[in-house]
Amino acid sequence: MGRGSEGVVAAERDPLAASRIGSSGSRTRSSAFWVKAEREERTVTEAAIEVRGLVKRFGENVAVDGIDLTVPAGTVYGVLGPNGAGKTTTVKMLATLLKPDEGDARVLGRDVVSEADEVRSLVSMTGQYASVDEDLTGTENLVLLARLLGYSKKAAAARSDLFLETLGLTAAAHRQVKNYSGGMRRRLDIAASLLSVPKLLFLDEPTTGLDPRSRNQVWEIVRAIVDQGTTVLLTTQYLDEADQLASRIAVIDEGRVIAEGTKGDLKSSIGSGSVHVRLRDPARREDAARLLAETLGADVQRDADPVALTARLRQDATANAADAAVTELAAHQTGVALGELARAGIIVDSFSMGQPSLDEVFLALTNHPAIPEEVA
Repeated sequence: MGRGSEGVVAAERDPLAASRIGSSGSRTRSSAFWVKAEREERTVTEAAIEVRGLVKRFGENVAVDGIDLTVPAGTVYGVLGPNGAGKTTTVKMLATLLKPDEGDARVLGRDVVSEADEVRSLVSMTGQYASVDEDLTGTENLVLLARLLGYSKKAAAARSDLFLETLGLTAAAHRQVKNYSGGMRRRLDIAASLLSVPKLLFLDEPTTGLDPRSRNQVWEIVRAIVDQGTTVLLTTQYLDEADQLASRIAVIDEGRVIAEGTKGDLKSSIGSGSVHVRLRDPARREDAARLLAETLGADVQRDADPVALTARLRQDATANAADAAVTELAAHQTGVALGELARAGIIVDSFSMGQPSLDEVFLALTNHPAIPEEVA
């Protein structure tokens, strides 16, 4: 399909007031619009992705072992797991970069094998590492990609300017990418993936190796993308990232989905809450752990801090309580436990209560903590 002299066929100009990500990482408003190319439409179900029994083998290694997923349209769906869990392989199959050995997968109503070309026309993908040309400038990268997508020279330049502004890169537009910071490269990579205005965007560990400020900038971009109606499938090994962005989360380990649901579902599945305790004397930590386990009927985790303990209240401890009474019951149990510690002469400097964190969920489900790569 040609795009005409202005690079747009039957284009609609939507005054979306798209969010622009500034250098500070804050979200501001822009009067810029996104130009959407008309595409043949097909009725799409509420699920943007439907996967049943997906399997991928590499020789004797089973990288993906019977995964089932349903991703609601217009949301961020998080796929959480450690390195080697099968996240990237799953995304590559859904993006038609790898063929599954078994199972079925439909993306936006299209089969990823028999309708792979149609799937590719509707999706974009940003991998773990920037795929732009480091010897070109930001503008040159985006103009080149837009021209490859079929835009005229004038329209390609306009779209390049638009997305550089939208992602806060205008000031660096004419610098070679090899002189960009990691966060700037990641934003440029995301800009490249948005040139075609995808209905579905695969973000495969987009913040791996980024510093906290750059990660926050990417998070703002993801929120803005979803605000404009794009579905995002986000793979990550950062628990706080999934907690911040995803509406639903699938936890993958050793090629299998071991848990799936909303953040609240996953957190409540491992217990009614957590009690965090800091002691005065590290020599009394084992005594305190024993008393907490006995009094609360809880699983007690020895934190990295030598004076810290986390007691995770078991689900069966409050299974017979109504939802409204769970917090009160947990508070009563904690009060009893603190009294036992005091009677044993164990001084508690501080304590707090809360819902289980995703870190605790991940540890409980996989029996090992998530250990992200070091920030570069």
